[in-house]
Amino acid sequence: MSIKRKIGIIGGGIVGSTAAFYLSNDPEVELLLFDDGKGQASSAAAGIISPWLSQRRNKEWYFLAREGAKFYSDYMSDLAKYLDTKKIYKKTGTLLYKKTPKLLDKLEKIAYDRRKEAPEIGEIERLSGKDIQEQFPFVTSDEDALFITGGAKIDGENLVKNIHHLLKEKKQLKQTRVTNLSISDDKWVITTDEDSVVVDDVIIAAGAWLPRLLESLNLSVDIRPQKGQLIEIQTDIETTDLPVIMPVGESDIIPFYNGKILVGATHENDEGFDLTPENKLLNQLKEIATQTVGQLADYGIDSYRVGTRAYTSDFLPFFGEVENLSNLLVASGLGSSGLTTGPIIGKTMVDWLYNKKTLFESYKHQPNHYIQPKMKGE
Repeated sequence: MSIKRKIGIIGGGIVGSTAAFYLSNDPEVELLLFDDGKGQASSAAAGIISPWLSQRRNKEWYFLAREGAKFYSDYMSDLAKYLDTKKIYKKTGTLLYKKTPKLLDKLEKIAYDRRKEAPEIGEIERLSGKDIQEQFPFVTSDEDALFITGGAKIDGENLVKNIHHLLKEKKQLKQTRVTNLSISDDKWVITTDEDSVVVDDVIIAAGAWLPRLLESLNLSVDIRPQKGQLIEIQTDIETTDLPVIMPVGESDIIPFYNGKILVGATHENDEGFDLTPENKLLNQLKEIATQTVGQLADYGIDSYRVGTRAYTSDFLPFFGEVENLSNLLVASGLGSSGLTTGPIIGKTMVDWLYNKKTLFESYKHQPNHYIQPKMKGE
């Protein structure tokens, strides 16, 4: 009887859950995902998979986001063998607005340029306000917009919940808080509120909580928390096949299923790990959204979601190995692009565990730009 490789994953958001999913069916692996379910960005999130028109200038980030969007096709195909993905991810196109016609011209040019390397963007169409209202009557704004057919919507909460259900059935999920991480005889010891578990390899995908976990290893991490809130509005609109909308500002509008429309999310840098909903901001999200979809004024806020994103000082994500610590992979700093980049990051780290080459070898040592040994007195 062969000895199984023991792998522990700390953090059950979109990165950790994806990694766990791809490891869960390997008979040579004994897997445990540790997650206490509190505050993770993915569980509070629903988002738009449409990175091609981002105007962030960092080319490495754009490549990661582009490949992340592309990966969703394979990811959903793999998940569909085990669960129903219809209410998790759907490609319905994206409407994008800009402040001025000149900025919309610029966006259109970017779209055509980037489609050369990313055919996933689909068809590109400049629509007048009248065209949009004829094609999508729920939109009441008379502003022009760019429509791309490759844009998709993703319900991060539903995705994570479904993967956790699969893992729970296999006894691969421990719903508990990790309190300490240490090394003993070249093995990793994961201590929780309940017990300690010894594993061969560790993936830490704990988002903004990464500094707390690495503190016991005398490491400091360039990560800070950012609060994000979004709202759910239950309507009588037939929403399933409607496109997602990216107006000017923070109030992205995501029509989901059975009349549910999600709006958000906020970006609050000074709230730490506070998950208290703020009615003023939630109402502001709705008010801004009604400028594009007037019917939303007829409905109340049905519920809300609050989570904590992780950001680095340069707003770039990192994932890979930590110097001088063998068999440890970390990922953090995904920020508001976590739903786009999270799955491919999780899958990439699994491939690294199997010593497979990936598209992201340059990222392997990047954590060491953000994770450093603590100085005396810190």
